[in-house]
Amino acid sequence: MARVLTVILNWRTAPMTLRSAEAAIRAMDGIEGGIVIVDNDSGDGSEEVLRRAVAERGWDRVRVIQSGRNGGFGAGNNVGIRAGLPDGGRPDFVYLLNSDAFPAADAIRLLLDHLQASPGSGMAGSYIHGTDDAPHVTCFRFPSVASELEGAAQTGPISRLLRHAIIPQPIPQRTTRMDWVAGASLMMRQDMLDRIGAFDEEYFLYFEETDLCLRAARAGWQTDYVPASRVAHIGSASTGMKEWARTPGYWFDSRWRYFRKNHGLATAIAATLAQSAGLAINRLRLMLGSSRRSGGRRFARDLLAHDIRALATGIRPAAIHPDDVSVTERTT
Repeated sequence: MARVLTVILNWRTAPMTLRSAEAAIRAMDGIEGGIVIVDNDSGDGSEEVLRRAVAERGWDRVRVIQSGRNGGFGAGNNVGIRAGLPDGGRPDFVYLLNSDAFPAADAIRLLLDHLQASPGSGMAGSYIHGTDDAPHVTCFRFPSVASELEGAAQTGPISRLLRHAIIPQPIPQRTTRMDWVAGASLMMRQDMLDRIGAFDEEYFLYFEETDLCLRAARAGWQTDYVPASRVAHIGSASTGMKEWARTPGYWFDSRWRYFRKNHGLATAIAATLAQSAGLAINRLRLMLGSSRRSGGRRFARDLLAHDIRALATGIRPAAIHPDDVSVTERTT
């Protein structure tokens, strides 16, 4: 019987993480394997709270480990992936679950059944909805030069012309192949990870699962969206993305790295120029009162300043204070 390792990454959200783990335990009923909670160097007593709760509740399928550093979403999950099952064994599948996500009772089973029945699929993601049942957009096309122009311009004629490049995809009603899906609830085949590696730890936050899905696709593995697998997700509870007044440096780092690493320097430059052109169109339309704003405060200036610096000197890791961002999840 296939064995599943569920990985939940915690950063200063111990009570919520325990709720997520409790939902995962119910969804793992009848499935061999276990759950590992990785405390991502919270430094606030979360690790002790988690260990005590796991012991008191008699969760023998769950163990808590310490990452030792807050290296980001990918690095923290990699700690759990490398740790393997609580008994030290190798899983057949790895299931990533955000600490603010709560799978339905059959959500994990449905992803497992799909991957077992689809040997060409390396990853499968769930239908994600808010606690108000509103659907979250979590299936996407890969970013491209054209998508950078379309997404920044936010104008009907350009979107119609570049409809083949629009990144967010309509939510399908049946299992569908996608370029990439969000990592809030994502099952991965261990054989695939053994071949292509886990997350690139040079991404602190954002673009890491996009990069992984691209590497999988280039190695011949398919990524699927399984809408029957339903997971409730608070969304941006730890990153605060919805309340960003200004886009943080690590987002620009990740975006530049994705294009530079996967498509080369010329494409990375072209993508920045395309987004800058789109932003200029957007700002002109804003002045005319006929568009919604793309990006937050000083976004266009920060994009150009960051990418010119990256072009000249390479990416320097963003200065991040532990109190500035809690890295436990990725959502769009």
